[in-house]
Amino acid sequence: MNDPERPSDRPRPEPRRSLAVCALIGAALMAAIDEIVFHQLLAWHHFYDRSTSDVGLLSDGLLHTAELLALVAGAFLHADLRRRRALAAAHAWAGLFLGLGAFQLFDGVVDHKLLRLHQIRYGTDVTPYDWAWNLGGLALLLIGCALAVRATRRARTGPSK
Repeated sequence: MNDPERPSDRPRPEPRRSLAVCALIGAALMAAIDEIVFHQLLAWHHFYDRSTSDVGLLSDGLLHTAELLALVAGAFLHADLRRRRALAAAHAWAGLFLGLGAFQLFDGVVDHKLLRLHQIRYGTDVTPYDWAWNLGGLALLLIGCALAVRATRRARTGPSK
């Protein structure tokens, strides 16, 4: 018979996995927001704008497929953590914000500036858009970092009474 007081029988939170799974969800969520708002609703750009409109539309479809697969995979991994009562909620929130910010900064710096796959908007000065996009991503990333540090400190000191 299992003794409920034995440490081996209690659920064990998995902080690193919780953070990683929710970072995947955050990155996929930000990709979805970018793709839906800026690619579809506002029609400001496609994921790849250096070719024909058909190629741009195809690149949006591939991005949408990747983000959807990442969201579904993240949801299954999250559900597994919850089922096993291994979700470390504070680390999960940190991961979500880290994923949101990491995707946005990667898109703003690498896709927009280094690879020049697309710009946020065409026919106007993109400087304010770039600043807003990248500072927004940096803010999300910093929130994720602060939450991760806080979660790690709390996990080390144990639950507060």
